Amino acid sequence: MSETRVLFLGDIIGRPGRRAVRELLPGLVLKHSPDMIIANGENAAGGFGLTPEVYQELKKLNIDVITTGNHVWDRKEIVGCLKKDHADILRPVNYPPAAPGTGSTIFTCPSGVKVGVVNLSGRVFMESLDCPFRTGMDVIKKLREATPAIVVDMHAETTSEKAAIGWYFDGQVSAVIGTHTHVQTSDERILHKGTAFITDAGMTGPVDSVIGMRKEKIIEGFLTEMPTRFEVASKDLELQGVLVTLRSEDGKAKGIERIRLKLGGEL
Repeated sequence: MSETRVLFLGDIIGRPGRRAVRELLPGLVLKHSPDMIIANGENAAGGFGLTPEVYQELKKLNIDVITTGNHVWDRKEIVGCLKKDHADILRPVNYPPAAPGTGSTIFTCPSGVKVGVVNLSGRVFMESLDCPFRTGMDVIKKLREATPAIVVDMHAETTSEKAAIGWYFDGQVSAVIGTHTHVQTSDERILHKGTAFITDAGMTGPVDSVIGMRKEKIIEGFLTEMPTRFEVASKDLELQGVLVTLRSEDGKAKGIERIRLKLGGEL
């Protein structure tokens, strides 16, 4: 029985995060030989949003599909790319249908195996969007007509909502990978019906920070309760994410491994 390896990179934070991808991803590819690479890029341009130029840069770094989240609209320049319905850049599928872009795609690996990708946004402490449970399941059912191998980026604030989505989709998708909080969790596992799950894949960027931003600015905001301009930090770069191995024939997960690499040496 053949297997397919999917490498998922946690939220890429600004220029430092892109540097971490540029310098660390080639070694990961050499070590693990992934069949496809997915990365959350909603913070890849200056820490907030995505631009066409950064999108092209990430593509040149051999990222096959870019997912996003609630910051997808922070840079208006990206709307033009989304309107073109690029199959390799997604916005959460539970935004209203009139929103630019698409929330799911099917990527064909070099082996010929098709892998569906779904981008969802949570609603707890976030925007009031369509229900990710119902909307997500509708999209998954359509994708399963083409392939049983499906990876979900669940971009959400709370662990409870991510976990609930994982159990709800268990057996219907290959993996549910949480993003958004920028803190890698250690709960990676395969659920009862064959879906790999992790609450948060982490972030790719500076860890000498508060979730990627200069810690001094964040602390100032907490101390003063005044509006503070966030700035991307620059020290102690890491690449974080997960490697999911799935059975090509039925899409069931065989394994999920946390990835955490430090620029200049492995942790």
